[in-house]
Amino acid sequence: MPRTRSTLIRSTLAAGALFATVASFSGCAAGAAGSGSASGSASDLTIGSVDLSGVCPATVVIQTDWNPEAEQGNLYQLIGPDATIDATTKAVSGPLFASGEYTGVNVEVRSGGPAIGFQTVTSQQYADPDITLGYANTDEAVQLSADMPTTAVFAPFEVGPQIIMWDPATYPDVKTIADLGKTDAFVRYFGGSAYMEYLMGSGILPASHVDGGYDGTPASFVAADGADAQQGFATVEPYVYENELPEWGKPVAFQLIHDAGYPIYASALSVRTGDLDDLSPCLTKLVPVIQQATVEYYSDPTATNDLILKAVDEFDNGWVYTPGVAAYSVKAQKDLGLVGNGPDDTVGNFDLERVQKIIDITTPLFTDLGAPPADGLTPDDIVTNEFIDPSIGF
Repeated sequence: MPRTRSTLIRSTLAAGALFATVASFSGCAAGAAGSGSASGSASDLTIGSVDLSGVCPATVVIQTDWNPEAEQGNLYQLIGPDATIDATTKAVSGPLFASGEYTGVNVEVRSGGPAIGFQTVTSQQYADPDITLGYANTDEAVQLSADMPTTAVFAPFEVGPQIIMWDPATYPDVKTIADLGKTDAFVRYFGGSAYMEYLMGSGILPASHVDGGYDGTPASFVAADGADAQQGFATVEPYVYENELPEWGKPVAFQLIHDAGYPIYASALSVRTGDLDDLSPCLTKLVPVIQQATVEYYSDPTATNDLILKAVDEFDNGWVYTPGVAAYSVKAQKDLGLVGNGPDDTVGNFDLERVQKIIDITTPLFTDLGAPPADGLTPDDIVTNEFIDPSIGF
Protein backbone atom coordinates (compact mmCIF):
# COMPACT_ATOMS: atom_id res chain seq x y z
CA MET A 1 0.00 0.00 0.00
CA PRO A 2 2.42 2.67 -1.15
CA ARG A 3 1.72 6.22 -0.16
CA THR A 4 1.12 8.32 -3.26
CA ARG A 5 2.06 11.89 -2.47
CA SER A 6 0.79 15.00 -4.13
CA THR A 7 1.34 14.25 -7.79
CA LEU A 8 -0.60 17.39 -8.59
CA ILE A 9 2.64 19.32 -8.10
CA ARG A 10 4.73 17.44 -10.62
CA SER A 11 1.84 17.07 -13.07
CA THR A 12 0.89 20.71 -13.23
CA LEU A 13 4.48 21.80 -13.41
CA ALA A 14 5.21 19.46 -16.22
CA ALA A 15 2.43 21.16 -18.10
CA GLY A 16 3.62 24.68 -17.71
CA ALA A 17 4.11 27.54 -15.33
CA LEU A 18 1.91 27.05 -12.29
CA PHE A 19 4.84 26.82 -9.90
CA ALA A 20 8.04 28.76 -9.49
CA THR A 21 11.08 26.76 -10.42
CA VAL A 22 13.57 25.88 -7.75
CA ALA A 23 16.39 25.95 -10.25
CA SER A 24 17.38 29.41 -9.12
CA PHE A 25 17.87 27.97 -5.65
CA SER A 26 20.37 25.39 -6.81
CA GLY A 27 23.15 27.54 -5.44
CA CYS A 28 21.58 28.00 -2.00
CA ALA A 29 23.21 24.92 -0.53
CA ALA A 30 26.10 24.74 -2.96
CA GLY A 31 28.60 24.99 -0.17
CA ALA A 32 26.94 22.07 1.59
CA ALA A 33 26.22 19.69 -1.25
CA GLY A 34 28.01 18.29 -4.24
CA SER A 35 26.90 16.03 -7.05
CA GLY A 36 27.86 12.55 -8.04
CA SER A 37 27.77 9.13 -6.43
CA ALA A 38 27.30 8.35 -2.77
CA SER A 39 29.81 9.97 -0.49
CA GLY A 40 32.75 7.95 0.69
CA SER A 41 34.36 7.65 4.09
CA ALA A 42 34.59 10.68 6.33
CA SER A 43 37.42 9.08 8.32
CA ASP A 44 39.35 12.34 8.46
CA LEU A 45 36.62 13.86 10.68
CA THR A 46 36.89 13.75 14.45
CA ILE A 47 34.20 11.68 16.14
CA GLY A 48 32.20 13.68 18.67
CA SER A 49 30.32 12.71 21.80
CA VAL A 50 28.16 10.13 20.02
CA ASP A 51 30.16 7.31 18.41
CA LEU A 52 28.11 5.07 16.14
CA SER A 53 31.10 3.31 14.56
CA GLY A 54 31.32 -0.34 15.41
CA VAL A 55 27.65 -0.62 16.41
CA CYS A 56 25.94 0.80 13.31
CA PRO A 57 26.49 0.00 9.63
CA ALA A 58 29.23 2.08 8.00
CA THR A 59 26.39 3.75 6.11
CA VAL A 60 23.00 4.02 7.78
CA VAL A 61 20.53 3.81 4.88
CA ILE A 62 17.09 5.34 5.38
CA GLN A 63 14.39 4.71 2.78
CA THR A 64 11.62 7.31 2.54
CA ASP A 65 8.31 7.05 0.69
CA TRP A 66 8.54 10.10 -1.55
CA ASN A 67 10.77 12.75 -3.11
CA PRO A 68 12.68 15.12 -0.80
CA GLU A 69 10.35 17.40 1.15
CA ALA A 70 10.14 19.20 4.47
CA GLU A 71 8.24 16.33 6.06
CA GLN A 72 11.55 14.43 5.87
CA GLY A 73 13.57 17.37 7.21
CA ASN A 74 14.69 15.61 10.38
CA LEU A 75 16.41 12.95 8.25
CA TYR A 76 18.23 15.46 6.04
CA GLN A 77 19.19 17.25 9.27
CA LEU A 78 21.41 14.23 10.02
CA ILE A 79 23.59 14.83 6.98
CA GLY A 80 26.75 16.73 7.79
CA PRO A 81 28.71 19.12 5.57
CA ASP A 82 29.67 18.22 2.00
CA ALA A 83 26.54 16.20 1.33
CA THR A 84 26.48 14.27 -1.93
CA ILE A 85 23.41 14.36 -4.16
CA ASP A 86 23.11 11.37 -6.50
CA ALA A 87 20.63 12.17 -9.26
CA THR A 88 20.85 8.61 -10.63
CA THR A 89 19.84 6.77 -7.47
CA LYS A 90 17.80 9.69 -6.06
CA ALA A 91 19.72 9.66 -2.78
CA VAL A 92 21.47 12.23 -0.61
CA SER A 93 24.35 11.07 1.55
CA GLY A 94 27.17 12.30 3.75
CA PRO A 95 28.70 11.93 7.19
CA LEU A 96 26.08 11.38 9.88
CA PHE A 97 26.16 14.28 12.32
CA ALA A 98 24.63 14.64 15.78
CA SER A 99 24.19 18.24 16.94
CA GLY A 100 27.10 19.41 14.80
CA GLU A 101 29.44 16.53 15.60
CA TYR A 102 30.50 13.57 13.45
CA THR A 103 29.31 10.17 14.67
CA GLY A 104 31.80 7.92 12.88
CA VAL A 105 29.43 6.64 10.19
CA ASN A 106 27.72 7.93 7.04
CA VAL A 107 24.01 8.30 6.35
CA GLU A 108 22.13 7.95 3.07
CA VAL A 109 18.57 9.21 2.66
CA ARG A 110 16.89 7.53 -0.30
CA SER A 111 13.81 8.84 -2.06
CA GLY A 112 10.73 6.70 -2.56
CA GLY A 113 7.65 6.98 -4.75
CA PRO A 114 8.82 7.14 -8.37
CA ALA A 115 12.39 6.29 -7.35
CA ILE A 116 11.26 2.81 -6.24
CA GLY A 117 8.48 2.28 -8.75
CA PHE A 118 5.78 3.42 -6.29
CA GLN A 119 6.06 0.18 -4.33
CA THR A 120 5.83 0.12 -0.55
CA VAL A 121 8.90 1.05 1.42
CA THR A 122 8.52 -2.24 3.28
CA SER A 123 8.75 -4.18 0.02
CA GLN A 124 11.89 -2.25 -0.83
CA GLN A 125 13.35 -3.01 2.61
CA TYR A 126 12.81 -6.70 2.13
CA ALA A 127 14.30 -6.57 -1.37
CA ASP A 128 17.39 -4.62 -0.29
CA PRO A 129 19.09 -5.71 2.96
CA ASP A 130 21.30 -2.60 2.89
CA ILE A 131 18.33 -0.50 4.04
CA THR A 132 18.62 0.09 7.77
CA LEU A 133 15.40 2.02 8.39
CA GLY A 134 12.34 2.70 6.28
CA TYR A 135 9.04 4.52 6.52
CA ALA A 136 5.93 2.51 7.41
CA ASN A 137 2.49 3.76 8.39
CA THR A 138 0.91 1.84 11.27
CA ASP A 139 -1.86 0.45 9.08
CA GLU A 140 0.69 -0.72 6.52
CA ALA A 141 2.68 -2.45 9.27
CA VAL A 142 -0.51 -4.26 10.28
CA GLN A 143 -1.35 -5.21 6.70
CA LEU A 144 2.11 -6.63 5.92
CA SER A 145 2.76 -8.17 9.33
CA ALA A 146 2.29 -11.76 8.19
CA ASP A 147 4.70 -11.74 5.24
CA MET A 148 6.97 -8.69 5.71
CA PRO A 149 6.92 -7.77 9.39
CA THR A 150 8.43 -4.47 10.50
CA THR A 151 8.98 -2.90 13.89
CA ALA A 152 8.77 0.89 14.20
CA VAL A 153 11.37 2.52 16.44
CA PHE A 154 10.63 6.23 15.98
CA ALA A 155 7.50 8.22 15.10
CA PRO A 156 8.37 11.43 13.21
CA PHE A 157 4.71 12.52 13.19
CA GLU A 158 2.57 12.72 16.28
CA VAL A 159 -0.40 13.25 13.92
CA GLY A 160 -0.46 12.09 10.32
CA PRO A 161 -0.79 14.82 7.63
CA GLN A 162 -3.41 13.04 5.47
CA ILE A 163 -6.59 15.09 4.95
CA ILE A 164 -9.86 15.28 3.10
CA MET A 165 -10.34 18.81 1.73
CA TRP A 166 -13.27 20.74 0.33
CA ASP A 167 -14.36 24.21 -0.79
CA PRO A 168 -15.53 26.24 2.23
CA ALA A 169 -17.47 28.63 -0.01
CA THR A 170 -19.57 25.77 -1.41
CA TYR A 171 -19.95 24.04 1.94
CA PRO A 172 -19.87 26.78 4.60
CA ASP A 173 -21.49 24.57 7.23
CA VAL A 174 -19.10 21.63 6.74
CA LYS A 175 -16.50 21.48 9.50
CA THR A 176 -15.63 17.77 9.50
CA ILE A 177 -15.44 14.81 7.13
CA ALA A 178 -18.59 13.49 8.80
CA ASP A 179 -20.36 16.74 7.90
CA LEU A 180 -19.13 16.34 4.34
CA GLY A 181 -20.61 12.86 4.23
CA LYS A 182 -24.06 14.36 4.73
CA THR A 183 -23.76 16.47 1.58
CA ASP A 184 -23.87 15.51 -2.09
CA ALA A 185 -20.10 15.96 -2.49
CA PHE A 186 -18.10 13.23 -4.18
CA VAL A 187 -14.75 12.53 -2.49
CA ARG A 188 -11.86 11.55 -4.74
CA TYR A 189 -8.97 9.51 -3.37
CA PHE A 190 -6.27 7.09 -4.46
CA GLY A 191 -7.92 3.67 -4.63
CA GLY A 192 -6.74 1.07 -2.12
CA SER A 193 -6.26 3.50 0.76
CA ALA A 194 -7.12 1.77 4.03
CA TYR A 195 -8.31 4.97 5.69
CA MET A 196 -11.09 5.27 3.10
CA GLU A 197 -12.24 1.73 3.87
CA TYR A 198 -12.48 2.88 7.48
CA LEU A 199 -14.39 6.07 6.59
CA MET A 200 -16.87 4.08 4.51
CA GLY A 201 -17.15 1.15 6.90
CA SER A 202 -17.85 3.42 9.86
CA GLY A 203 -20.51 5.33 7.95
CA ILE A 204 -18.63 8.63 7.96
CA LEU A 205 -18.66 8.72 4.15
CA PRO A 206 -21.24 6.85 2.07
CA ALA A 207 -19.69 4.40 -0.37
CA SER A 208 -21.84 5.87 -3.14
CA HIS A 209 -20.07 9.22 -2.74
CA VAL A 210 -16.41 8.18 -2.95
CA ASP A 211 -14.33 7.83 -6.08
CA GLY A 212 -11.06 5.88 -5.99
CA GLY A 213 -9.96 7.24 -9.36
CA TYR A 214 -8.10 10.31 -8.11
CA ASP A 215 -5.03 10.77 -10.32
CA GLY A 216 -3.18 13.30 -8.20
CA THR A 217 -3.85 16.28 -10.46
CA PRO A 218 -6.11 19.20 -9.54
CA ALA A 219 -8.09 19.04 -12.77
CA SER A 220 -11.20 17.30 -11.44
CA PHE A 221 -11.36 19.37 -8.26
CA VAL A 222 -11.06 22.61 -10.23
CA ALA A 223 -13.52 21.48 -12.89
CA ALA A 224 -16.11 20.62 -10.22
CA ASP A 225 -15.96 24.27 -9.11
CA GLY A 226 -16.21 23.40 -5.45
CA ALA A 227 -18.83 20.68 -5.68
CA ASP A 228 -16.41 17.80 -5.01
CA ALA A 229 -13.84 17.02 -2.32
CA GLN A 230 -10.58 15.09 -2.46
CA GLN A 231 -7.74 13.69 -0.41
CA GLY A 232 -4.57 15.65 0.22
CA PHE A 233 -1.89 16.47 2.77
CA ALA A 234 -2.19 19.28 5.28
CA THR A 235 1.44 20.14 4.55
CA VAL A 236 0.98 20.70 0.81
CA GLU A 237 -2.41 21.17 -0.81
CA PRO A 238 -3.86 24.01 1.29
CA TYR A 239 -0.88 26.20 0.40
CA VAL A 240 -0.57 25.08 -3.22
CA TYR A 241 -4.24 25.46 -4.09
CA GLU A 242 -4.42 28.96 -2.67
CA ASN A 243 -1.01 30.28 -3.71
CA GLU A 244 0.42 28.27 -6.59
CA LEU A 245 -2.60 27.07 -8.54
CA PRO A 246 -4.11 30.09 -10.30
CA GLU A 247 -7.00 28.03 -11.66
CA TRP A 248 -8.22 27.76 -8.06
CA GLY A 249 -6.45 30.53 -6.15
CA LYS A 250 -8.47 30.50 -2.93
CA PRO A 251 -8.48 28.66 0.40
CA VAL A 252 -9.62 25.09 0.93
CA ALA A 253 -11.01 23.68 4.16
CA PHE A 254 -9.98 20.28 5.48
CA GLN A 255 -9.99 17.81 8.31
CA LEU A 256 -7.16 15.48 9.23
CA ILE A 257 -7.91 11.78 8.85
CA HIS A 258 -6.45 11.43 12.34
CA ASP A 259 -9.21 13.61 13.75
CA ALA A 260 -11.84 11.51 11.99
CA GLY A 261 -10.86 8.53 14.16
CA TYR A 262 -8.00 6.93 12.23
CA PRO A 263 -4.90 7.79 14.32
CA ILE A 264 -2.07 6.00 12.54
CA TYR A 265 1.55 6.88 13.14
CA ALA A 266 2.54 8.09 9.66
CA SER A 267 5.97 7.39 8.17
CA ALA A 268 7.27 5.68 11.30
CA LEU A 269 10.95 4.74 11.00
CA SER A 270 10.97 0.96 11.03
CA VAL A 271 13.33 -1.99 10.75
CA ARG A 272 12.74 -5.48 9.47
CA THR A 273 11.52 -7.28 12.58
CA GLY A 274 13.98 -10.11 12.09
CA ASP A 275 16.87 -7.63 12.23
CA LEU A 276 15.75 -5.90 15.41
CA ASP A 277 18.01 -7.80 17.80
CA ASP A 278 21.11 -7.40 15.63
CA LEU A 279 20.45 -3.67 15.18
CA SER A 280 19.64 -3.01 18.84
CA PRO A 281 23.16 -1.78 19.79
CA CYS A 282 22.98 0.68 16.89
CA LEU A 283 19.42 1.78 17.55
CA THR A 284 20.17 2.42 21.21
CA LYS A 285 22.53 5.20 20.14
CA LEU A 286 20.99 6.20 16.81
CA VAL A 287 17.34 6.75 17.76
CA PRO A 288 18.15 9.50 20.33
CA VAL A 289 20.26 11.17 17.62
CA ILE A 290 17.19 11.17 15.35
CA GLN A 291 15.05 12.52 18.18
CA GLN A 292 17.46 15.41 18.70
CA ALA A 293 17.75 16.06 14.96
CA THR A 294 13.96 16.34 14.84
CA VAL A 295 13.93 18.98 17.56
CA GLU A 296 16.78 20.89 15.90
CA TYR A 297 15.27 20.82 12.41
CA TYR A 298 11.98 22.36 13.47
CA SER A 299 13.86 24.96 15.51
CA ASP A 300 15.76 26.19 12.43
CA PRO A 301 14.99 24.40 9.14
CA THR A 302 16.64 26.92 6.82
CA ALA A 303 19.89 25.17 5.89
CA THR A 304 18.27 21.74 5.69
CA ASN A 305 15.47 23.03 3.48
CA ASP A 306 18.11 24.50 1.18
CA LEU A 307 19.59 21.00 0.86
CA ILE A 308 16.15 19.50 0.20
CA LEU A 309 15.43 22.08 -2.52
CA LYS A 310 18.81 21.49 -4.12
CA ALA A 311 18.24 17.73 -4.13
CA VAL A 312 14.84 18.16 -5.80
CA ASP A 313 16.42 20.41 -8.41
CA GLU A 314 19.26 18.00 -9.20
CA PHE A 315 17.05 14.90 -9.21
CA ASP A 316 15.09 16.57 -12.04
CA ASN A 317 12.44 13.85 -12.18
CA GLY A 318 9.40 16.07 -12.74
CA TRP A 319 8.73 16.67 -9.05
CA VAL A 320 9.02 20.36 -8.31
CA TYR A 321 9.08 21.60 -4.74
CA THR A 322 9.10 25.32 -4.10
CA PRO A 323 10.58 27.26 -1.19
CA GLY A 324 7.05 28.46 -0.40
CA VAL A 325 5.73 24.92 0.00
CA ALA A 326 8.73 23.92 2.14
CA ALA A 327 8.27 26.89 4.47
CA TYR A 328 4.51 26.33 4.67
CA SER A 329 5.03 22.64 5.42
CA VAL A 330 7.24 23.33 8.42
CA LYS A 331 4.79 25.91 9.77
CA ALA A 332 1.78 23.66 9.20
CA GLN A 333 3.47 20.71 10.89
CA LYS A 334 4.05 22.80 14.00
CA ASP A 335 0.79 24.78 13.99
CA LEU A 336 -1.40 21.70 13.47
CA GLY A 337 0.51 19.59 15.99
CA LEU A 338 1.63 17.11 13.34
CA VAL A 339 5.06 17.16 14.97
CA GLY A 340 5.61 17.51 18.67
CA ASN A 341 5.62 15.54 21.88
CA GLY A 342 3.00 13.00 22.72
CA PRO A 343 0.99 13.27 25.94
CA ASP A 344 4.34 13.35 27.76
CA ASP A 345 7.47 15.41 27.15
CA THR A 346 9.03 13.03 24.62
CA VAL A 347 9.27 13.18 20.85
CA GLY A 348 8.99 10.08 18.70
CA ASN A 349 7.50 7.55 21.10
CA PHE A 350 4.41 5.42 20.56
CA ASP A 351 1.16 5.17 22.51
CA LEU A 352 0.46 1.43 22.56
CA GLU A 353 -3.27 1.93 23.12
CA ARG A 354 -3.39 4.03 19.99
CA VAL A 355 -1.53 1.33 18.04
CA GLN A 356 -3.98 -1.27 19.36
CA LYS A 357 -6.86 0.88 18.08
CA ILE A 358 -5.39 0.78 14.58
CA ILE A 359 -4.93 -2.99 14.82
CA ASP A 360 -8.58 -3.32 15.88
CA ILE A 361 -9.81 -1.06 13.06
CA THR A 362 -7.74 -2.48 10.23
CA THR A 363 -7.59 -6.21 10.97
CA PRO A 364 -11.14 -6.86 9.72
CA LEU A 365 -10.61 -4.48 6.79
CA PHE A 366 -7.48 -6.26 5.60
CA THR A 367 -9.00 -9.68 6.28
CA ASP A 368 -11.97 -8.81 4.08
CA LEU A 369 -9.54 -7.66 1.38
CA GLY A 370 -7.77 -11.04 1.46
CA ALA A 371 -4.60 -9.86 3.22
CA PRO A 372 -5.10 -10.83 6.86
CA PRO A 373 -2.48 -9.61 9.37
CA ALA A 374 -0.40 -12.01 11.42
CA ASP A 375 -2.41 -14.05 13.90
CA GLY A 376 -2.55 -12.58 17.37
CA LEU A 377 -0.87 -9.33 16.34
CA THR A 378 -0.14 -6.98 19.25
CA PRO A 379 1.29 -3.45 19.41
CA ASP A 380 4.59 -4.85 20.69
CA ASP A 381 4.92 -6.77 17.42
CA ILE A 382 4.98 -3.64 15.26
CA VAL A 383 6.30 -0.79 17.47
CA THR A 384 8.77 -0.37 20.31
CA ASN A 385 9.80 2.47 22.62
CA GLU A 386 12.89 0.56 23.71
CA PHE A 387 15.32 2.94 22.04
CA ILE A 388 13.57 6.24 22.76
CA ASP A 389 15.28 8.66 25.13
CA PRO A 390 12.39 10.06 27.21
CA SER A 391 14.37 13.20 28.03
CA ILE A 392 14.41 14.42 24.41
CA GLY A 393 11.42 16.44 23.26
CA PHE A 394 10.22 19.80 22.04
